[in-house]
Amino acid sequence: MNRSTTQGELVRFGDFALNVRTGELSGVGSAPAAAGSAKVLLREQPFQILRILVERHGDIVTRQEIRQILWPNDTVVEFDRSINVAMAILRKALADDADHPTYIETLARRGYRLIAPVEWQKSSPADTPASVEGQISEREPGARKYSRKAAVIVASAVVLASIGYMSWRQLRDRTPQPSNRIMLAVLPFENLTGDPNKEYLADGLTEQTISQLGRLNPNQLGVIARTSVMGYKHKDERLDQIGQDLSVQYVLENSLRQRPGLLRITSQLIRVKDQSHLWSHDYDYRAQDVLTVEDELAKAVAQEIQLRLTVQQQGELAQAHPVNPEAFHAYLQGYYFWQRNTDQDTEMAGKYYERATQLDPSYALAWAGLSRVHKWEAARGLIPTEHGYRIAGGEVKRALALNPNLAAAHVQMGRIQQQVDFDWTAADASYKRAVELEPGNTEAVTMAASCAKLLGRFDEALRLIRRAVELDPLNANSWDVLAEAEFLAGQLDEAAAHGKKALELSPDVFPGSILLSQIYVMQGRPQDALSEIERVRSDATRTFLHAIAYFALGRKKDSDAALSELIAKYPRNTYNIAEVYAFRNQPTEAFAWLDRAFVQRNSGLIEVKTDPLLKSLRHDPRYAVLLRKLNFPN
Repeated sequence: MNRSTTQGELVRFGDFALNVRTGELSGVGSAPAAAGSAKVLLREQPFQILRILVERHGDIVTRQEIRQILWPNDTVVEFDRSINVAMAILRKALADDADHPTYIETLARRGYRLIAPVEWQKSSPADTPASVEGQISEREPGARKYSRKAAVIVASAVVLASIGYMSWRQLRDRTPQPSNRIMLAVLPFENLTGDPNKEYLADGLTEQTISQLGRLNPNQLGVIARTSVMGYKHKDERLDQIGQDLSVQYVLENSLRQRPGLLRITSQLIRVKDQSHLWSHDYDYRAQDVLTVEDELAKAVAQEIQLRLTVQQQGELAQAHPVNPEAFHAYLQGYYFWQRNTDQDTEMAGKYYERATQLDPSYALAWAGLSRVHKWEAARGLIPTEHGYRIAGGEVKRALALNPNLAAAHVQMGRIQQQVDFDWTAADASYKRAVELEPGNTEAVTMAASCAKLLGRFDEALRLIRRAVELDPLNANSWDVLAEAEFLAGQLDEAAAHGKKALELSPDVFPGSILLSQIYVMQGRPQDALSEIERVRSDATRTFLHAIAYFALGRKKDSDAALSELIAKYPRNTYNIAEVYAFRNQPTEAFAWLDRAFVQRNSGLIEVKTDPLLKSLRHDPRYAVLLRKLNFPN
């Protein structure tokens, strides 16, 4: 039975009180909850999660249970990311630390548990908010609701409730303050066609709009990346909260409807600070006209936010984009499946990308997508490795021949040059060209940053990845790449803080706990590393990390046993074995396994130049020979 219905509407836990009927969270300190205490009107999903946790106080609430409660039907949504975003927002309101929790404990790969003492009370009239006349204004079916007065109240309450969080965050988020650029979030297109099979189109149009706007004068305009905005899909979020989460001044809302023979895009540009509608427009288009619509939408947004465009940018927006409409839709379907990130979905993505190239052999973006699928399948062993890499290389070369200014193709070419050919100079140039073409493309920026850090250019890497974090603040991967760069640069405290933040956003981020455990070892905290290693899913990786952590603890016999197990059970993990020997200061064995890794073309070799675990090898003449074999520039 629901505890709130039998024990009251108000529940006290720690320094907070929650009204389980209204969704108000009050910061009460040591005093009883009362009128006048700072109140936060939680958004729907963080509130529902908190309500479940308090009602099942002390019990584990699994992520699957949360998913079933929040999305009881077959809703199309990125569940893991949505849950992670909701939990991050909830922890922020509670000023709670995921690693040293006062309120909500995370149980790796299982779920969450409320650990603070709970006391149920009857609510008084003072606990119930008075209605605000005109608080909600309805626009169209499925649209979000806004309230200027309520927004001001909530924003003030969030500031009060977050004082503790902000002091903790001073150490945690040592990234530059947001630039003076205008920041814009393109919220996911709402599929109002009534046809769930049009989700691919809604998602594809979201990505296309972000990409188009991201090309406009990046010195003046920053557009939040797809990964961060997709967490708001199928949600009824308040604009002031979105503005706070993403640090944006403007939000572009879009919906997709179907009419006989036509599709309609409705777009609305909203200023966050006063939630005023600056501009809205309906675009009715035929399938072959969709790219023209995207250009018109970008021009309208640029005009409304008074963005200064160069003559070249204006010309690019006015330029026609002839693409076979069926090929365009096939590409969007391929992109939709690619984002789902499973072996089966990737195979489907490849089929749609291939169909797009068959329908329109001049479609460069589809060739770049097909190359990415084949490279990924080759790396995973789903197709013969050498054959897969060879056809992936041919496909991306074709994409660049068709469109030399396609950033996505330069990024893909960089991946192959770096990870397959070990051609660092060429890869570095490819990534830089991609960033030059699309400075707002976070994938290009992140890959350029990763290449720079592996080449030892840490200042450049940190500058680039901080730009990616600004544009993609809810993307766990961006924070993890930042942590990696800081780790390699020797900034261990910052690396640990940002590695933990990445794990908060997504417990499954890679390398995640693998990276954090290595950071702890280098910080002289091998006992903490052992705890973190238990969160790593791969048996082989846990064995590798145990060999390192045990050695750092002075438990040489345990390290020997773990290393022997690693060699016996996982002999193909040649680079990891070499890392253990190097960390144990056994250079002869380390170089022997590095030679095996080279013959194997082990992907870990791209880390040789900057890997802290190989530090003991750097003054050995064999190390310089290895760097030359791997084509690292001086």
